[in-house]
Amino acid sequence: MADGSITPQTTSPAPHNIEAEQALLGVLLNNNDVFDQVASIIDPHHFFDPVHRRIYEIIQQRVLKNTLATPTTVATFLSEDPGLAELGGPSYLTRLSGAAISAFAARDYAQIVYDLAIRRDLIRIGESITGKAGTVEVDSDPRDQISDAEQQLYTLAEKGKYEGGFQSFLKAVTEAVNVANAAYQRDGGLAGISTGLVDMDRKLGGLHPSDLLILAGRPSMGKTSLATNIAFNIAKAHRRGMRPDGTEGTIDGGVVGFFSLEMSAEQLAARILSEQAEVPSEQIRRGDMTEEEFRRFVEAAKALEKMPLYIDDTPALPISTLAARARRLKRQHGLDVVVIDYLQLVRPATAKDSRVNEVSEITQGLKAIAKELNLPVIALSQLSRQVENREDKRPQLSDLRESGSIEQDADVVMFVFREEYYKEREKPSEHDADKMIAWQEAMERVHNKAEVIIGKQRHGPIGTVELSFEGRFTRFGNLVKPYQQGYENEF
Repeated sequence: MADGSITPQTTSPAPHNIEAEQALLGVLLNNNDVFDQVASIIDPHHFFDPVHRRIYEIIQQRVLKNTLATPTTVATFLSEDPGLAELGGPSYLTRLSGAAISAFAARDYAQIVYDLAIRRDLIRIGESITGKAGTVEVDSDPRDQISDAEQQLYTLAEKGKYEGGFQSFLKAVTEAVNVANAAYQRDGGLAGISTGLVDMDRKLGGLHPSDLLILAGRPSMGKTSLATNIAFNIAKAHRRGMRPDGTEGTIDGGVVGFFSLEMSAEQLAARILSEQAEVPSEQIRRGDMTEEEFRRFVEAAKALEKMPLYIDDTPALPISTLAARARRLKRQHGLDVVVIDYLQLVRPATAKDSRVNEVSEITQGLKAIAKELNLPVIALSQLSRQVENREDKRPQLSDLRESGSIEQDADVVMFVFREEYYKEREKPSEHDADKMIAWQEAMERVHNKAEVIIGKQRHGPIGTVELSFEGRFTRFGNLVKPYQQGYENEF
């Protein structure tokens, strides 16, 4: 219209195909073996007709229990259903079975039912976006609405449903059994993604989907180095193939999204290249390399360029934008692990009255990303200076900055600790021979060693993991114990 007003639209019926739903239910009632062909496509909520939805639920439950689903057995559970009574009662189930299509067409009909359900959800999302955009309020930020709309669309694209809600205990138990089976199939190995560090994997059981892991430490302890080591190990091991559930995807390692809010992408890449080429990073910056070192550097770069490791070095990212970019990366390239360096540099979506509340919003947002995208999120965190005031410098949970929310929301809290760093600063005067000998012996014990202290683990034990640490290349590795001498190649 010329005045710029919006023309009211006539409401049309939501997309649906009752005949397709009837045909699909008919063939399922005739032949329960067809259920496996359609179960990967549709769920009960995809049916438009509420009665059809309830019929499919009964069929699904009986088939999953290895019991027969026929018009007679299904009718038993719907005898009090008023909707079925309106359609003719149990005779309606008999008519569905009698008019059944060929079993070969079942998948096509299931796909029609699914596609129309997705269209209905898209309409609902569109109406929700329009309604929110039309309501102008002081605390309503359009950017938040965009992030919310993207989250709804991502959920719909990934899971084929618009709304969350309750799931049956049967489904939850089935998923738990699948996780245990995955570990069992690996001969009692990991249920999660391997970090590439054997002792850490044993303690954590790998990195588990939907977990928020906090990796904390004082400056110069090696937080970023350990995170890049883990990210590299996961990306290097990445392999796609057919999963046990019949879908194609990651079967080893993973695609890694690395949010580097402190270092640039080039600096992070140079650090990873230094670790892999075994050339000190300061030599790389100066260009001070021998021909052999430069050759290793180039070879490492060639190997790295094919790895699924994606770096976002945008500074001061709001938590909502970080979530949106993680969703986009998963949709476009796949995503199995997210790393954030570091938590205190992420911005809350809205300014809060205190820093504690801001950090609380950030940690809750990171946990929400882990659950929504169904992947582990590793967030690095700083520690308060009170560590330096103690005799024993090993960190503990109370040392976390704004510790309450971080400790509460995290599934795992780990601390990086290198005693060598503190011992180096305790070097006595060379004139005091006894102290110098004692200091040298202490330095030998802690040289090239690091500890990862697991201070909290929601689903496993706490304790300390010992790692090797090569300071020249800022590289963590598996520490060979005295009783493992001669078996280094196994690790």
